[in-house]
Amino acid sequence: HVVTASHDRTARIWDAATGRQIRLLSGHTDWLTTASFSPDGLQVVTASYDKTAGIWDAATGRQIRLLSGHTDRLWFAAFSPDGLQVVTGSYDKTARLWSAATGRELKRLIGHTREVVGASFSPDGRRVVTASYDKTARVWDAAIGGQIMLLNGHTEPVACASFSPDGVQIVTGS
Repeated sequence: HVVTASHDRTARIWDAATGRQIRLLSGHTDWLTTASFSPDGLQVVTASYDKTAGIWDAATGRQIRLLSGHTDRLWFAAFSPDGLQVVTGSYDKTARLWSAATGRELKRLIGHTREVVGASFSPDGRRVVTASYDKTARVWDAAIGGQIMLLNGHTEPVACASFSPDGVQIVTGS
């Protein structure tokens, strides 16, 4: 399956072979910026300009959790490799780690001076890399929420950051 997010305030799940829409995920009150599947494909996480992220049952389209606490628009949300956590990035200059099971905020990653527009977990789930309009990427310890490393050198906003499959390298895009 494929999941898409739209400015029409919905996410949609599609059959990858036929292009047929399978599910409509509706409930956010503003634009969606991201939608992605959990590692097992059973859930979808969405991020919205309404300052929340939603966790949805991919089989029914029902929202099962609302991740609320950011003070500005969300730009990004993704599951950890084990599916137990979600990372969100916001215009409030923070990234946050959440329990996918309870919706409780676990850690607040503070240090960026501009919007956080991308984030991803390392393959082992122990680290998170964030991308920001402050022209940096930062690496965080997912267990304690502390910054491990500052990656600077871009001369324009950093739009994305991701770990290599072996977790040894990080790629950033600006």
